[in-house]
Amino acid sequence: MIRALAMLVLALVATPALAETAPDTGRFVEIPAATSTQPEIAAPHIVVWLPPGYDASRRRYAVVYMHDGQNVFFPERSAFHKVWGADKAALRLIAAKRVAPFIIVAIDNPLGARYRQYFPQGIYDIAPADVRAVFDKSAGGPITGDAYLRFLVRDLKPMIDRTYRTLPDAAHTAMVGSSMGGLITCYAFVRYPTVFGRAGCVSTHWLLTMPTELPPHADVLGLWKRFFAAHLGKPAGRKLWMDHGTKTLDANYAPWQAAIDAELVRLGWREGRDFASRTYQGAAHEENAWAARMDDIFAWLLG
Repeated sequence: MIRALAMLVLALVATPALAETAPDTGRFVEIPAATSTQPEIAAPHIVVWLPPGYDASRRRYAVVYMHDGQNVFFPERSAFHKVWGADKAALRLIAAKRVAPFIIVAIDNPLGARYRQYFPQGIYDIAPADVRAVFDKSAGGPITGDAYLRFLVRDLKPMIDRTYRTLPDAAHTAMVGSSMGGLITCYAFVRYPTVFGRAGCVSTHWLLTMPTELPPHADVLGLWKRFFAAHLGKPAGRKLWMDHGTKTLDANYAPWQAAIDAELVRLGWREGRDFASRTYQGAAHEENAWAARMDDIFAWLLG
């Protein structure tokens, strides 16, 4: 009798705990090989993160496309066992009601072909022959930046928009990348202004190669100025985030970023409204540093 009563009490105490459900942290969908109609671009592995409440709602969502997908969500997939934790940042911002829920699409990089796939082809095309030779040495093959953007615009984004309840307009379509991923993000933002209305260029490697590899007369900054002057256009509601740290490779970026900022201002872009340019003191060129400012990036672009 005593044993039966004890078991009944234990059941009553345990019942509320059993009734509790785990918090909704969204869900992941893996696409092992997203269809590519571009011969130069191998079908990449894609991971889509759907925010909490997606399956139970009928609303439509903004979408953020992120490069180097191996390093976006899962440490076990990252070459450095470090990630941006983009879903964790999104959850914090959504819970704080700083942004509306949004979808994240992480696109794997092609490992050995990463440099040439993330290289802005428009910059390559206007570079002098000897400077292109430096880029060619680093690329180890033909530059495929334009083909990669065609894949994003013609293949991947239409598939995402067909499959999920998205807000497909440029104002609700963002792209985020770091280092070389920051380069291709900026390039996509300029080349496809009616597709990508938000861009986060994180620790952007404006130098395009290592500083010691450029010939003394190479004017890479001049190439960027020519490119922006010819193609950037007016803000028209677009928003551009740029940042850098002060340690490791990022220690090279301050003068380059200052010059890019000045060029945007010259072209009619207003800092604080149309673009942000942030310096993170003590931050290095690596995923943990980028994860630490993920909230800032998403909040500014999507808030």
